[in-house]
Amino acid sequence: MKQFTLSLLVTTALTGVVAGPALALDATALRETALETFKPLPSTVPAVNDNPITAEKIELGKMLFFDPRLSASGVFSCYSCHNLTTGGDDNLETSIGHGWQKGPRNAPTVLNSVLNEAQFWDGRADDLAAQAKGPIEAGVEMANTPDNVVATLMSMPDYVTRFGDTFPGEGSVSFDNMAKAIEAFEATLLTPAPFDAWLNGDDGAMTADQLAGLDLFMDKGCASCHSGVNVGGHGYYPFGLIERPGADVLPEGDKGRFAVTDTVDDAYVFRASPLRNIGITAPYFHSGKVWDLKVAVQIMAESQLGEVLSDQEADQIVAYLDSLTGMLPEVSVPVLPAETPTTPRPTAEILPAAH
Repeated sequence: MKQFTLSLLVTTALTGVVAGPALALDATALRETALETFKPLPSTVPAVNDNPITAEKIELGKMLFFDPRLSASGVFSCYSCHNLTTGGDDNLETSIGHGWQKGPRNAPTVLNSVLNEAQFWDGRADDLAAQAKGPIEAGVEMANTPDNVVATLMSMPDYVTRFGDTFPGEGSVSFDNMAKAIEAFEATLLTPAPFDAWLNGDDGAMTADQLAGLDLFMDKGCASCHSGVNVGGHGYYPFGLIERPGADVLPEGDKGRFAVTDTVDDAYVFRASPLRNIGITAPYFHSGKVWDLKVAVQIMAESQLGEVLSDQEADQIVAYLDSLTGMLPEVSVPVLPAETPTTPRPTAEILPAAH
């Protein structure tokens, strides 16, 4: 629906003047248009491929998510880069990992990530189980090996029992089962937001500015990439479709999906970022170089759409994006099994980079 169509709705919301049936028609039309592009979060934990989710698996996955002993140094856990108290990320330009090395890209949020088509900025992991393995093995992140992870878990009787109860007859403690358990826990991290309530029929869930911003978001073309239940998280697009940002935003050395496909057309192509909780996950973009959401919106409008937004338009789009900030399910910090004399000792040694 075009901007003028929403003007009556916004004016009425701001002034309190009731416009009768026309107002209801406008609100209904806006919601109907939005539902062609977006979907509310599911009301239950979504199923994942080849990994039935059980209460035991979720609890084990939560323990593993918080356990720093999955890293070689015993310092870093999944939670280190995906802090559930600060938006599901680490609020750093790029994450700090093993030996205090800086990673190459900004850490995406883990919240609602089960709904993404693929994981990582370049989509190199098909699902959260594959994603869980990546940082553990990355020399710049947790710098561990599957064998050492299994030895660590096997050294603690409580983990052995939990794996056996969770994965009966499946080899119990294994690197694959570790990843499946983490995936099951992360699948529970859904954050229903005011936008979901509005999509589900609650007319009072969003403000007039947020509704105006939603109308702009669709009308300007932002929703052509950022759509669906996660308002993004699917599809791959060049960063700089109309005008490539400068090296301060788009570093020349990171060619995105090109590193996965080795295809020239994939140079500087990235997965469309999911925008849920974007208001609390600064800094932005894979480079983490932009800390202000309004500035990020303006950069995207110019580089992807060839649009120069007015201050009011940018503010209203930011207001809409704030309606995507949701409520995190309550997560208690688990008590982890104690080490034993056979638990592998931590190491801070930095291994040579693979070539």
